[in-house]
Amino acid sequence: MADPISKTLIAFALLASLLLCSHASSDVPFIVAHKKASLNRLKSGAERVSVSIDIYNQGTSTAYDVSLTDDSWPSDAFEIVTGTTSKSWERLDAGGILSHTFELEAKSKGLFAGEPAVIKFRVPTKAALQEAYSTPILPLDVLADRPPEKKFEWAKRLLAKYGSLISVVTIVVLFVYLVATPSKSSTKGSKKKR
Repeated sequence: MADPISKTLIAFALLASLLLCSHASSDVPFIVAHKKASLNRLKSGAERVSVSIDIYNQGTSTAYDVSLTDDSWPSDAFEIVTGTTSKSWERLDAGGILSHTFELEAKSKGLFAGEPAVIKFRVPTKAALQEAYSTPILPLDVLADRPPEKKFEWAKRLLAKYGSLISVVTIVVLFVYLVATPSKSSTKGSKKKR
């Protein structure tokens, strides 16, 4: 049987090696990417898709040779208006953010669900390029027939969006008005009686 001292040493050695391995593996970039797309209807009847991809480094070290590729937009359905679907950066520091936007014009009508964008980056401790994927976008109903909006619905959306801001501004203006205007009772009390 092994004596208690050797069991303790073996347990200590295993625990130390686990801690060292977990510390060594935690010193890497952790890339998180968020892809957003929104539809904009032009007066001419055409519809444009604005795509924005934000890349975050949530890890503890820098990612090098960061490249973004978003090939999920077929050329027979979309035409690039501004920007490109790929972009490269030299580095992304720990805690840093990179953003890329481009705009497409829809050529055909229908429902479109894009795939995630691919982000490739290099870690100094590994020879192979690492890959990360962005979030996918929700399905877009491109060039869909939309009924005209009612004015009441427009007012409801405006109130829902800016209602709290309007309330705060109203309270502040009312407070400033009350503080700035003299009260009537103070003017009567300041007159001397003879």
